[in-house]
Amino acid sequence: MLSFLDQPHTRVNLLTGEKILVSPHRSKRPWQGQVEDLPADNRPEYDPKCYLCPGNSRADGTQNPDYKESFVFVNDFSALLAESPNGTYNEGDLLKAETERGICKVISFTPRHDLTLPEMDLPAIKAVVDLWQHEFQELSNTEWIKYIQIFENKGAIMGCSNPHPHGQIWAQSSLPVEIEKEALQFSKYYRAHAKSLLSAYLEIELVKQERIIIDNTHFVALVPFWASWPYETLLVSKRHVTNILEFTEEEKEDLGKTLQELTIRYDNIFQTSFPYSAGMHQAPVNSGDQQEWHWHLHFYPPLLRSASVKKFMVGYEMLANPQRDITPEFAAEVLRKQSTTHYKKK
Repeated sequence: MLSFLDQPHTRVNLLTGEKILVSPHRSKRPWQGQVEDLPADNRPEYDPKCYLCPGNSRADGTQNPDYKESFVFVNDFSALLAESPNGTYNEGDLLKAETERGICKVISFTPRHDLTLPEMDLPAIKAVVDLWQHEFQELSNTEWIKYIQIFENKGAIMGCSNPHPHGQIWAQSSLPVEIEKEALQFSKYYRAHAKSLLSAYLEIELVKQERIIIDNTHFVALVPFWASWPYETLLVSKRHVTNILEFTEEEKEDLGKTLQELTIRYDNIFQTSFPYSAGMHQAPVNSGDQQEWHWHLHFYPPLLRSASVKKFMVGYEMLANPQRDITPEFAAEVLRKQSTTHYKKK
């Protein structure tokens, strides 16, 4: 690493083109800010009041089946609606609005109320990956859908309203802002080099080995050079694929293993159920050739100094650009040192 990177400096996010301020010297400052109370981690295998547990009723009265693996349904409180009528509004090219159609689904990862992704066994995680692939295919068959966002919010600190392990899929009629940013960067690089932006990036990271956490047959998990969140990671397929439909059975098995190992390492940092928002970015659908896209998955965890101290994106971060204290290289070292055996099993 260049010596000046021990001092305050900016890095560029190659997926968005945006800057991040890194201030390594600030990691030594004492913390007197907010400390979150840790949620109890003693959930039962089955909760009769949980709307995601097998056989229970949801808010709209629908009864869940007695499912044995993962289970998907249309969100009872969807942020997007498939039936929204088309409409636009424009006042002086200043006040603009237009209809956004979509379909929102919930995926219960497992019938077990007490488990999280790092505590599930590999067949159960593989079943989730299979369901992601199936739902992506089904939703992409609807012509007006242009983008499918698969994601998970884990932990109350990240706004998760139900502790039962689950994720979501939002499919919508236009491209979200973050996808538009990445689409521009992918396209510019592919036109200039006839190569995937993330393939080129992985080549550098695999040589340097400074930020790599997991390197297996089909996937790499690393702390990206431009990471904003303290223990942010990026999971990238080694093979240049544009979306989840292109993964083989072997790749899906490897993806399950990678997700399990990475999330176990997260939990082991502070010996707590590590909160995060995570989601995969992949090519838009029903939009022609998207060969420049390269499938990847972001993890954005908020914890910084302990299980009860989180990073806040406020002030400078909201008004200027993201800022971090611990370097991505330090975060990668912490994650690499963690055991791949979950702390609850020791």
